[in-house]
Order: sequence, then structure tokens, then C-alpha cells
Amino acid sequence: MLDPERTRIDKRKKLKCPICGSPPADDVKPFCSKRCQDVDLHRWLGGAYRIETDEAPDDMANDPRTDERENRWPPDREKF
Repeated sequence: MLDPERTRIDKRKKLKCPICGSPPADDVKPFCSKRCQDVDLHRWLGGAYRIETDEAPDDMANDPRTDERENRWPPDREKF
């Protein structure tokens, strides 16, 4: 049974675009525009958003399961 003294929680929160704070558009939710969506994607791809870890970045280089040829750039043409 619901408590009449308790304030009702509005299930439709007022969402805002995470980039600029404007109300979101239905076709690009949670963003307000394609531009803000692209800005967010650029931040992810550029490394602005990161997940912190304890591992050193060169841990994969010392992994015996990786083949030295797989880590070279540009890759060997015979692989393709």
C-alpha cells in the first residue's frame, strides 16, 4: 500500500543532453542533436573518456600469448 504522506516520484525525469544540457531529441537520445552525439563520439575515440585500471599500458607487450608479428604496424600484407 502506498503511503499518502510520501511524495510521488516522477518517472519521467527531466533528462538533459550530456554535452550541452539542452532537452534531448527523440532521434538521438540522450543527446539533443547529431552534433552533440558526434562530439561525444569524438571524446570517446580521442581518449577523453577512460576507464581507470591498475595495469600498466605495456602489459600486453610482455604477454607470451601475443605474437610479435601481430603487434607491428603496418601489418603484413600476406595476412590480408
